[in-house]
Amino acid sequence: MPAHALSAAPDTLADLADIPQLDVAAELLTLLRDAGTEPRADIQLEALTLAVAADLPVLLWGEPGIGKTAALTQLAAALDLPLTTVIASVHEPSDFSGLPVIGDDPAEHGVPMAPPDWAVRLVRAGRGLLFLDELSTAPPAVQAALLRLVLERRIGALRLPPGVRIVAAANPRSSAADGWELSPPLANRFVHLQWTHEHEVVVRGLGGTWPRATLPRLDPQRLPDAVAFARRAVCGLLSARPALVHRLPSTETRRGGPWPSPRSWEMTLYLIAFATAAGSSRDVLSLLVRGTVGDGPGLELLASLDRMDLPDPETVLADPIGAALPERGDLRQAVLDSVVAAVRERPERSRWDAAWTLLVRAMETGAPDLVVVPATTLASLRRQDWDVPAAIERLAGAVALSRRADQAAAAAKGRR
Repeated sequence: MPAHALSAAPDTLADLADIPQLDVAAELLTLLRDAGTEPRADIQLEALTLAVAADLPVLLWGEPGIGKTAALTQLAAALDLPLTTVIASVHEPSDFSGLPVIGDDPAEHGVPMAPPDWAVRLVRAGRGLLFLDELSTAPPAVQAALLRLVLERRIGALRLPPGVRIVAAANPRSSAADGWELSPPLANRFVHLQWTHEHEVVVRGLGGTWPRATLPRLDPQRLPDAVAFARRAVCGLLSARPALVHRLPSTETRRGGPWPSPRSWEMTLYLIAFATAAGSSRDVLSLLVRGTVGDGPGLELLASLDRMDLPDPETVLADPIGAALPERGDLRQAVLDSVVAAVRERPERSRWDAAWTLLVRAMETGAPDLVVVPATTLASLRRQDWDVPAAIERLAGAVALSRRADQAAAAAKGRR
């Protein structure tokens, strides 16, 4: 008797007593597993689906029981992709590099490397989500065999079709059973996402409704601009900071995470383009960028992205009254510093006066302390034949007040 038919089939108490208890248990399990989904802002899920859409291998890091496997199961169902789960630690290296099969004449035809059955099923389906679970418990020999699978999508003589996406999950070594650090070559092939739980999501999910994973909606009209923006962002940073092109961490633990290399910068470029075309939030982009090149380089890139949209200092000097100043303090400070630097490079009376006009506007429309350093630097650029503009008088009070505040803060710190 099907479990779902229990509530309709029996008519008497005797019939109820005759129902096998395992059928009743199956009915109860069906009810417990009956959960729905809802659209809900979740930056972890959005970052994961964006990386999957970009066809980049993703590695979810999180403590045991945090919901990594459940998230992948729900993602596969939402994207209508057949899920193939492979526990990396229980396989031999040959399971990923291919099993040698001796033919009739090995000297003539060679020895082909036969792929495992799960790889053949993925190729036949033409699409799917390959989930490599417990990656941090795979020994070094297995990790080495996984390199070609993750990067080239090859298993022996078989190549996985473009419709197959790869996602892995791992526990930190401290909480993994017989855990290993990831080898640097394997770690550098993944987008690393830290998977954590959110209290409200867990409570609502246990109540029967989990967040729904959906592919990002890419705007076709924004694709060319998104690619141009991503290239300009990455190339601009690496031109100014060539040391970031390749930086292998010094410790074994950090080598098993995200770090900058030409390969990971290319992945970062892809992710910026996808996030831009999808209109993703800065929080989502931050997870992806820092999960690809590491926290330090990632934060530098995010800061440079903010400055890419700042006005050109020459444009500001040409119209200091009408120029738009950013609301964010750090970005406003960057604009003021760039304007003063432009005056230093080409000191002219008209440009010097325009810079003072801008500093007055900045003081009147924002935090006065932001103008202290630029004003001090700009004052040092004055030539003897340049008259002191009236704007300096309006700034003098703010500069003096800021200096007294700094001195008071220093004195208070010295008394502690």
